[in-house]
Amino acid sequence: MKLIKLNIPQYTVDSEPDDKAIGKIVDDELKKNFMGKSILVRGVASSEHQGKTVDELVEIIQKTGTDRYDPQRTGDRYENVEGKHIDLFAFPETITPGSEVFSKIVWGFYHSAKAIHGYPVRIDIVMIYDANQMQQVTHKYEGREDIKDDGFAFIDSTNKMEALLGIIQID
Repeated sequence: MKLIKLNIPQYTVDSEPDDKAIGKIVDDELKKNFMGKSILVRGVASSEHQGKTVDELVEIIQKTGTDRYDPQRTGDRYENVEGKHIDLFAFPETITPGSEVFSKIVWGFYHSAKAIHGYPVRIDIVMIYDANQMQQVTHKYEGREDIKDDGFAFIDSTNKMEALLGIIQID
């Protein structure tokens, strides 16, 4: 499992971030380290984990393979009409020279978070999972007709660390 630290001081959510420029920095790192691999890219904002610093959250992820460390915490948008089990939400991508995935995540954490929660959030941890060790979970939210395909469950929930390929910490 790789731990990659990136310094991106221009990435703030005080105003709308340049998702394309920030996305390119992280995408370049994904290409450098995971070219040709089928992966899932999951963004996490440590600010949504009360009482945990970025370093503490990274340490938990390194030990457990996930940021979902508290079984009592349901998480944001994990409930669905069918009651399907979802371990995490992520973007699937097979990394190629033309891959562009992280700008979509930055955009969502700014715009979608504002729409849902009333405030944007900044991603400071990116987890990269082996897509072959995860099962896609299609699901639907109450009151919506569209079918979502961003949910995933660990194939072997007893060995989540095996699925985790890397962590990018954004300072």
